[in-house]
Amino acid sequence: MSDWEIGLVILFALLLLGVPIGLALTFVGTVGTAAIIGIDPALSLLGQTFFDNSRTYSLSILPLFLMMGNFVVQSGIANDLYTAAYAWMRHRKGGLAMATVIACGGFSSVCGSSLATASTMTKIAMPSMRRFNYPDSLSTASIAAGGTLGILIPPSVILVFYGIMTQQNIGKLFLAGIIPGIIGVVLYVLAVRVSIVAGRIEMPTEPKLPLGQRCRALKGVIGALGLFVFVMGGIYLGVFTPTESAGMGAGGAFLLVLLQRRMNLRDLLQTLYETAKTSASMFLILFGALTFANYVNLSGMGSDIRDLVTVTNSPLVAILIITMIYIALGCVLEGLSMITLTVPIFYPIVAGLGYDLIWFGVYVVIVTELSYITPPVGLNAFVLKSELKDVSLGTIFRGLWPFLLVDVVRVGLILAFPALVLFLPRMM
Repeated sequence: MSDWEIGLVILFALLLLGVPIGLALTFVGTVGTAAIIGIDPALSLLGQTFFDNSRTYSLSILPLFLMMGNFVVQSGIANDLYTAAYAWMRHRKGGLAMATVIACGGFSSVCGSSLATASTMTKIAMPSMRRFNYPDSLSTASIAAGGTLGILIPPSVILVFYGIMTQQNIGKLFLAGIIPGIIGVVLYVLAVRVSIVAGRIEMPTEPKLPLGQRCRALKGVIGALGLFVFVMGGIYLGVFTPTESAGMGAGGAFLLVLLQRRMNLRDLLQTLYETAKTSASMFLILFGALTFANYVNLSGMGSDIRDLVTVTNSPLVAILIITMIYIALGCVLEGLSMITLTVPIFYPIVAGLGYDLIWFGVYVVIVTELSYITPPVGLNAFVLKSELKDVSLGTIFRGLWPFLLVDVVRVGLILAFPALVLFLPRMM
């Protein structure tokens, strides 16, 4: 075995033992580098990586967007979005599940976290769906799949990670995720319909509301829509940079919470604490990934994997090989771990193949979304299981197959029509 193959075996062994991904990447990267260039240069490189990157101004975007998402969770916007979506979908078979998917998409646009979206929507949507006798498999699947939109629809924490690691414009990455995110919502609504037809499920419906009542129901989403337009519009029009937009978004979310009187001093302190704790863990993951990237460059792993991926002269086949690798990894790793582990290896290869790295960032995130709902590790399924003790993981995963199917369709669309991703960034 080569040096980098031994390093990968040790890394996966540490992950299987439950070692946090940030610590595992740092340990393997440092020890592997030391085996190649010596312990003193390796430790010096480790300190330089952590020190230099911790002083990077662009990193402030991460805790600020996390703070924005935490304020949004406190604001009760998710409940308002769900109520509005149901007002428009209640007369359709599976209307509650469809409303859940739509509300997940809307909540993702101001939250940026897949796990937070799934956890929040479980508390809001499950009681209603159970009251109307929806099967647990359909109810939980619509929440778990809808929650995956949190890592794509901006502001997305994973897109921030990708932008920092590949030195791509984070504002353009955010804009690139909008159209694929909308396509995801539409396809997930279609997947709800497929689940009902394929399972021959009898779904209750309610009378269609008058147009005036449906429009009045949208009043509750004005805050979420205004915050999204404020943040993304500011980036698109060049009013402020992506880093500045994070601060503006956090300030806007805080103001929204204050205006709605949904936060006291204890909630504020808890929100700040959760933001600090999550930011620290994500910084460790990011710096560990950069340390591991140094090892990748020194060990020859990148060139060996490049030879494996580019065994064909077709760039499309090479991308399909990378896609298969991501799907396989998604069965044993969650999304953030996959991104931090593989992007330093794959993005130089993809750039060499002539693909746009903004497109590749969105493509990777969409493929990574599968890992959140793919057995046996799908984190969103485990989030629902932790909230719903009486529902088995088998029930949740059984309901997810139509959503996985439409996700494959979405991957094919993005691969066949890159303009779906690049249209908005090119107009920036």
